[in-house]
Amino acid sequence: MSEKFEALKQRVGASIMNTYGRYPLAIAKGKGCSLYDLDGREYLDLLAGIAVCNLGHCHPEVTQAVCDQAGQLVHVSNVFFQEPQAALAEALLETWRPGRVFFCNSGAEANEGAIKLARRYMHAVRGEDRHEVVTLVNSFHGRTLATLTATGQDKVKDGFHPLPEGFVTVPAGDLEALKAAIGPKTAAVLIEIVQGEGGVKPFPADYLAGVQAACREAGVLFMVDEIQTGLCRTGKWWAHQHYGLEPDVITSAKALANGLPMGAVLATEDVAAGFVPGTHATTFGGGAVLCAAASKTLEIMDRDKLAERAARLGDFAKALFQDVAECNPGKIKEVRGLGLMIGIDLAVDGQKAWEELTKRGFILNLTAGSVLRLLPPLVITQEELRRFAQALDDVLGAM
Repeated sequence: MSEKFEALKQRVGASIMNTYGRYPLAIAKGKGCSLYDLDGREYLDLLAGIAVCNLGHCHPEVTQAVCDQAGQLVHVSNVFFQEPQAALAEALLETWRPGRVFFCNSGAEANEGAIKLARRYMHAVRGEDRHEVVTLVNSFHGRTLATLTATGQDKVKDGFHPLPEGFVTVPAGDLEALKAAIGPKTAAVLIEIVQGEGGVKPFPADYLAGVQAACREAGVLFMVDEIQTGLCRTGKWWAHQHYGLEPDVITSAKALANGLPMGAVLATEDVAAGFVPGTHATTFGGGAVLCAAASKTLEIMDRDKLAERAARLGDFAKALFQDVAECNPGKIKEVRGLGLMIGIDLAVDGQKAWEELTKRGFILNLTAGSVLRLLPPLVITQEELRRFAQALDDVLGAM
């Protein structure tokens, strides 16, 4: 490690709460699909800030949109009408279906907002005493008290008890268990189309259709967490669109403003009526600069057909990694994913493989203990994917 890195590491350790298992890297700048450390070494970014910088780092058009808006208006609070908010809401709904949008600051806040909306909709619009939300084992929905309770992973809940009531978690992929969990107190079912933190695990089409049908039959809301999968990542604007699903509510964040803190809850007109003035709010959500960045991000995604590009490159990448698996028998259990959301499930020491790939200049992460998770910028090239596949082949070949 360089002296610059060690000095920064000590400063961080002395001043910032120890909540992150940080990588042995300090990033100084980024451009496109490349990141650079304090010493100027270049890394190929296959993580995009965890599915955030879908347009790559420091996209010049987004940067210009931020600068232009910052020179006009940054913040006045949500008690005023703002044109940038209206423009972004209209653009978002164009990618989904008619409805309403609530803007917030993060994915956890988006899911928290969706949970609150489901409860209040049942109480105020339907006049029913329903408040429970059904979620799945291995899901991940955030780290507020409500969203970590909704998350189907015990490790995120350690030390935070007592947890809020009103959540039921059932085995992922077990439709009968989900149906059995829906009862007279159920307000909504909240699922991911692909469980990202849970190991990049897409659900089968028949299961997803069954979940939606169960919700419709029971008269509960069908809500989809699209925070990691949304905004062209999987080859569609939203992952649920691969399966012809029509959720009542979806949540978005991560890639929405290409690196700035932005989240959103999208709901049908009927369900959105659950919120009225005074029932939900945020100080910074939907600020003018953030909306300008997000609107430009959506414009570029549409113009450059990044959903279609993610679908093509996802197929290309999975074929490459499958070739690596065949060249290294017994070392890769499965290559899976949707679009440019890819998991390489290793049968060898995942931590060791990840460390070696990092040393070779590739940034990605390890999830669920053995899965190399790839969430690259959607502007990545075939040649860059080939470079990673070759490095992976070399690393596995030496293990």
